[in-house]
Amino acid sequence: MWRAVAKVLPRAKVPRGRACCLPPAQKGRSLLTGTTGHRQRDIAAAGLRAARPLAMNPGIQKVEALDAGHFVRVEWEDGSESRYPCVWLRDNCQCPHCFLQSARARRLVFEDLDVDIVVKEVALADRKKISITWPDEHASEYEAEWLKKRCFSEEARAEMREDLFLPERQYWGSDLQLPEIPFEEVMYNDESAYKWLCTLKKVGIVLLTGAAARQGELVKLGHRIGFLRLTFYGPTWQVQDKADANNVAYTTGKLCFHTDYPVLQHPPGVQLLHCIKQTAAGGESEVVDGFNVSNKLKKQNPQAYQILSSTAVDYTDVGVDYCDFAVQCKQKIIDVDSRGQAVRINYNNATRDTVFDIPAENVRPFYAALKEFNDLLNSAEHKFTYKLKPGDIVTFDNWRVLHGRQSYPSGSEVSRHLEGAYADWDVVMSRLRLLRKRVLNRD
Repeated sequence: MWRAVAKVLPRAKVPRGRACCLPPAQKGRSLLTGTTGHRQRDIAAAGLRAARPLAMNPGIQKVEALDAGHFVRVEWEDGSESRYPCVWLRDNCQCPHCFLQSARARRLVFEDLDVDIVVKEVALADRKKISITWPDEHASEYEAEWLKKRCFSEEARAEMREDLFLPERQYWGSDLQLPEIPFEEVMYNDESAYKWLCTLKKVGIVLLTGAAARQGELVKLGHRIGFLRLTFYGPTWQVQDKADANNVAYTTGKLCFHTDYPVLQHPPGVQLLHCIKQTAAGGESEVVDGFNVSNKLKKQNPQAYQILSSTAVDYTDVGVDYCDFAVQCKQKIIDVDSRGQAVRINYNNATRDTVFDIPAENVRPFYAALKEFNDLLNSAEHKFTYKLKPGDIVTFDNWRVLHGRQSYPSGSEVSRHLEGAYADWDVVMSRLRLLRKRVLNRD
């Protein structure tokens, strides 16, 4: 089981001779736990680490100006070297006049920056610091460790991206081992909360177990992260069969795979669904890794991928809930980055508008591409089915994981009740970084 967990979470350097045993996980589920008082052992067992840190306490061997003073070259004691543009160094002077340490923010106004600046003098103050004098006699000092972390080499920049944004993904299909962790541990144990958020970022879905089967638990979880995202459906919302439903989720019918709220310019990044009551028959939850499926589509039919990643689709949502609303938005089904890799899925067939602002001759090719994508989402090899129990809270990446629901019988009383909420990735990643610093004792 630990091999499965280790694949989910990053690795950590830990003291030798530490071990931890846990009860076996259920089929299709992967157990992640951490117990107060077993801090290093739990981190070791789960294989947690932050991104590989650059060399700690680096020493400087030599420093010199290059390119007529436009660059500063640093030669490190380990034999490596770094080149720093002088305009960047001047822009990032750390003295009190240029940088407000209490806010960790730049005070230097851009109008005062000379983009063609060169150094007047550069010196090695000691092996842990360099000093620069600029043409206007302003003096700057830069610590070796600060410089090393900000090296412009391709390898150093890649490590910094990993450290700041944790871009690593673990793709999955019907073989998903759904990661689990107790709700109470997440709430009151920093190591467990860190494991939760690391796994959520990497795998895209984590099940929290053992919450009370009553409304309000998501508000507590929101406070643990920072705060929840308010939308037109309120800070939290109740998924149950309702008369005159203002959302297809508030019925007993089947819900096709979708992401929530593509009608917003910035859809919520993380969704939280807490099971308070579960129907005996039907109501199973289904999830699919949208990034995994997008990669399959890109290989299988590059033209279809290009259509879905370049065509703006109209979405609409009109009604009354937390307040009255009339929302319109255009989104590409697959949002991609500069490398053409999927970074967000925006697909909700229920709120896709009847308005379609593209030339008529492009409509059928779009439908054909979307049909192929939809068929891949629904293929048995890609989707994972499970059933929530009262007290379960499923947390997932709403930009990546599409979710659905099997139908269930309607009745005179509410037989199935979930409470839902959203959080933005900015808030979640902020908490992850703070927890990492606390758990791993990082500066």
